[in-house]
Amino acid sequence: MNSSTTIASILLAAILTNNMVLSKFLGICPFLGVSKKTGTAFSMSVAVTLVMVVSTAVTYPIYTYILYPEYTYLETIVFILVIAAIVQLIEIVLKKYIKPIYNALGIYLPLITTNCAVLGITMLNITNELSFVQSLFNALGAGLGFMLAMLLFSGVREKMETADIPEFLKGLPITLVAAAIVSLSFLGFAGIGG
Repeated sequence: MNSSTTIASILLAAILTNNMVLSKFLGICPFLGVSKKTGTAFSMSVAVTLVMVVSTAVTYPIYTYILYPEYTYLETIVFILVIAAIVQLIEIVLKKYIKPIYNALGIYLPLITTNCAVLGITMLNITNELSFVQSLFNALGAGLGFMLAMLLFSGVREKMETADIPEFLKGLPITLVAAAIVSLSFLGFAGIGG
C-alpha cells in the first residue's frame, strides 16, 4: 500500500469503523452532556479535535525520544499532563477571544482534560506503532469521528425534543436508547478503512 492509501485508510477507519465514541465508547461524557444543541456540539467537537491533534503532535516525540524504552511506565502520567496544559491554553484563548463559545461549553471545556478519547488516541497511536504522520492523521480522523458522532447525536436529540415520548422514557433513558441506536448504525461501516 502506498503512503496516500495508508493515510486515507487511517482517516476512514478513525472516522467510521474505529470511531472513538460509537465503537470504542471513549468520550461518552461530552457526547451525552454537550449534544443537546448542534452549535454547542460542533464547538466542543472542534475543541476536542484540536486537542487530539496537538496532543498527538506533542506526546509522540516525548514518548519516542524521552520515555521509550526505559520510562514507558510514565506514559499515562506524562500524556495527561501534556493534555491538561494544552486544554488550559485553549481555554485561555477561548475565554479571551471567543467568549460566547467559552460560555456555551461551560464546565465541559476543562473536562476535555479528562476526556478519555483524547488520552485514548495518544496512547493508541503508540500501541498501534503508527509513524508520526500516521499518528497525526489518526488523531485528526478520531477528532472528525468525534465530531460526526456529536453532530449526528445532537440532531437526534433536537428531534427528540418535539417527539411524543412515553413518560417513563423521558430524559436519560431515551437519550441512552438513542445513543445505542446511533452506535449500532456505525456497525454498518465494519471493514471500511482497514
